[in-house]
Amino acid sequence: MNRRFLLGFLGALVSAVALAQSGPQQELPKEKLVIVTRDGKAHEFNVEMALTPDQQTVGLMNRPTVPADGGMLFDWGGPRESSMWMRNTISSLDMVFINADGTIRAIAERTVPLSLATINSRGPVRATLELAAGTTERLNIRVGDTVKQRIFGNGN
Repeated sequence: MNRRFLLGFLGALVSAVALAQSGPQQELPKEKLVIVTRDGKAHEFNVEMALTPDQQTVGLMNRPTVPADGGMLFDWGGPRESSMWMRNTISSLDMVFINADGTIRAIAERTVPLSLATINSRGPVRATLELAAGTTERLNIRVGDTVKQRIFGNGN
């Protein structure tokens, strides 16, 4: 009897942990970020900061929407290859790969929700910015534009 109870309890505990992990992570602390396009226009965002490996692993998974002026900045701490995917990410995103000096190295527009395909920075980057799908097209953000944020040493 005790063994059956223990097995049932453990099964329920595993199910509860799996269910908890399938939901979105709590909103992370936010910071200001500005993207200056080649025509001099400044676009301001208030982005969540994914700084720890656990925060970066979960990212925007299971979030139904991303605000038009929001997103998530993944700070890798120093230049490195960035490989992202859309596992458990239910809303399409634009991924902006940013060099250590704040210039945009690459952009992946309108990523496919729930895809396991790798989206690569095509070289070392300091950070990856995830925005709502269509943001880079709507604001005319392109490779070579500048991202201003404290981690690049060019923002507040």
